[in-house]
Amino acid sequence: MNNTLRFSEIAGVGHYVPDRVVTNADITTLMDTTDEWIQERTGIKERRWFEEGKDTTANMAANAARKALEMAGLTPDDVQMIVFATLSPDYFFPGSGVLLQRELGIKAPIPAFDVRNQCSGFVYSLSMADQFIKTGMYDTVLVVGSEIHSSGLDISTRGRAVSVIFGDGAGAVVLRPSTEEGHGILSTHLHAQGEHAEELIVKEPGSNRNNRVQYVVDNELDMYPYMNGQNVFKHAVVRFPQVIKEALDQNGYQPQDIDLLIPHQANLRITQYVQQKMGLTDDKIFSNIQRYGNTTAASVPIALSEAYQEGRIKRGDLVCLAAFGSGFTWASALIKW
Repeated sequence: MNNTLRFSEIAGVGHYVPDRVVTNADITTLMDTTDEWIQERTGIKERRWFEEGKDTTANMAANAARKALEMAGLTPDDVQMIVFATLSPDYFFPGSGVLLQRELGIKAPIPAFDVRNQCSGFVYSLSMADQFIKTGMYDTVLVVGSEIHSSGLDISTRGRAVSVIFGDGAGAVVLRPSTEEGHGILSTHLHAQGEHAEELIVKEPGSNRNNRVQYVVDNELDMYPYMNGQNVFKHAVVRFPQVIKEALDQNGYQPQDIDLLIPHQANLRITQYVQQKMGLTDDKIFSNIQRYGNTTAASVPIALSEAYQEGRIKRGDLVCLAAFGSGFTWASALIKW
């Protein structure tokens, strides 16, 4: 172990999405909506939904992780810690971090834990992993975001405002110590404002019931997501630019210095607003919500992996990751690639 303060860098990226493509036309057979209505409000054209018996939150993460490890020239046995961001674990407990450890065949008793910060969960997780590497405690940390939303959505006209938005998938990165000063993750910035917790929530089954399962049944409650979309949008378009500027200011950069901004894929309208607010040209922002919908904790690493594969990120680029979501929580990371 090296106890000298140092930078961490992303040595590998990878992603996985289920094979099942669900288009807006498919959605119209399930609820009263239209392709035009969905695209106008979200920008989404299609999304991926998991296949029962094939995809799990943990094995999708494992598929993404193997690609990231291969890019880094490493094997699962090289991993010294797992940080797993998800709001949709395979089990209520234990967390999906230990399930990923098993999926990858890692026999060493390494630490593995879950982060429950929803849309900003991956950036929160990246920040945590960064601290472990900066202090020299670990040299190889696997950070993943993986979600299965489709099994928990109200796929009816009643739930359309939320259900048309979300998709399933996984993304992963491998963090290693940087061999070059000023290269890698320059800084991360994390925030929360719990007074807005109920604006985007899955409330039931809450553990503060004497018998939570029976309580839901007896009171005919549902366990679907609720979102105050107008309020979420109002806060997102403020917090996104703020947390991006915070990262730039701390490191002495201006918005025009950004080579690529990869925001959490919440809503194309939010992304376009942030782009305009920051004065960024189309080539400096990455969006894939059109094809995958909002995959919550998986959205940033999936987008990061795709951007790299498409040649949108090269050595020396200044890359900014940013996210906002339930909690409310929001975060950013500035990376010198």
